[in-house]
Amino acid sequence: MSSVHTHKIHTASPDLWLKRSPIFYGWIILFAGTVGMVMTSPGQTYAVSILLDPMIEQLQISRTLVSTLYMAATLIGSLALPWIGRQIDANGPRRMALLVSAAFGLSCFFMGAVANAAMLCIGFIGIRMFGQGGLSLVSQNVINQWWVRRRGFMLGISGLFMSLLGLGGFPLLIYALMESFTWRQTFVIMGVLVLAVMLPVIWLLFRNRPEVYGLRPDGMAPLNASSSRQQLITEEENWTAAEAMRTPVFWIVSAGLASGSMLSTGLFFHIVSIFADNGLDAGLAAAVFVPVALTTALVNLSSGILIDRAPVRFVQSTALLLQTISLLMALTLSSAFTASLYGIVLGATSGLQRTVASVVWANYFGRRSLGAIAGVSTTILVAGSALGPLPFGIVYDLVGSYRPVLLGLAVVPLALAVVTLFFDKPRKCACQ
Repeated sequence: MSSVHTHKIHTASPDLWLKRSPIFYGWIILFAGTVGMVMTSPGQTYAVSILLDPMIEQLQISRTLVSTLYMAATLIGSLALPWIGRQIDANGPRRMALLVSAAFGLSCFFMGAVANAAMLCIGFIGIRMFGQGGLSLVSQNVINQWWVRRRGFMLGISGLFMSLLGLGGFPLLIYALMESFTWRQTFVIMGVLVLAVMLPVIWLLFRNRPEVYGLRPDGMAPLNASSSRQQLITEEENWTAAEAMRTPVFWIVSAGLASGSMLSTGLFFHIVSIFADNGLDAGLAAAVFVPVALTTALVNLSSGILIDRAPVRFVQSTALLLQTISLLMALTLSSAFTASLYGIVLGATSGLQRTVASVVWANYFGRRSLGAIAGVSTTILVAGSALGPLPFGIVYDLVGSYRPVLLGLAVVPLALAVVTLFFDKPRKCACQ
């Protein structure tokens, strides 16, 4: 056995004060990881979408081109995620969180300086790789490491605040900033915000898995000081990334998550234009993020509780059915009321998808190689999100309407919703 596995807990870290904390440190981790999730917002489509039309107008590029650049940048950015995941497993989340947050803030600054399509592509790569991808991955990972039995509930709480402050707050914040500043200045302001918030939070609060400090997930009673790190994490069935990727369920779940990410990204990325296509203005498009956020928050919390008790496949199948409905509803927007209903369906879809993405890999494959497994899955998910805007942009530029693409793509989540019902949590013995 390697020295890593036999190293004793009492010499593992200088941060042994965590063990004597009056509250379980997992609650601090929940707070810190949630802050990280919220601060991914400048790299998320719901934020970029509010700035999209002014960018297209000033840079004088087509909607198809900007959609293509966004797709290419997101795909390129996703390629770094498996490496980031492996580094999290090897070195803990704190070091990688500092790195990706610093790079994310600098990428926002770069977005404020883009002058042409090539620079825009580079800027998109940065905010998608380090914000939407890297910071999301490390923030979600750190929460998963500290909570097992109540993982769904805790990630539901995290998702609640992510929805209210991120999905609900950032589009309105950006829309308000656009009243006084240019889109370039708005990106710079968001970069300052990322650095000012995340670097202190990560340095002060992020920590590795609880076993390193002689603690156990969920605040369970710590084992004795002679226990090794290896012994402390043997209660779960732990898979390597290679073992997980040999199971059909890994690919079915990943396909469902990628589909949801692709279609939601497409709808959010072009939301202002979709609303205009239905005779509704940009202000209403920005305002619809409020019901989206509120519903996402409520569904995220309730489904987080549910997923600790019900099979993941039922939750994901429901999310995919709602995704189908959202695509069809985008054809019939006619008023503030229908827009609000549309926002509720989008929010419910997002809440369920986020819950599944947050807990499924730790639940199915354990925590030991969680970074590597989640890194591969997140690459697939982000690749899906990269593809989302392009078909919407191409069809709109060709025919001047989103109707054909909305009807055509509705078949995808509907088919996956049915297939998902036939797959459940794998058992390691069946794969050996």
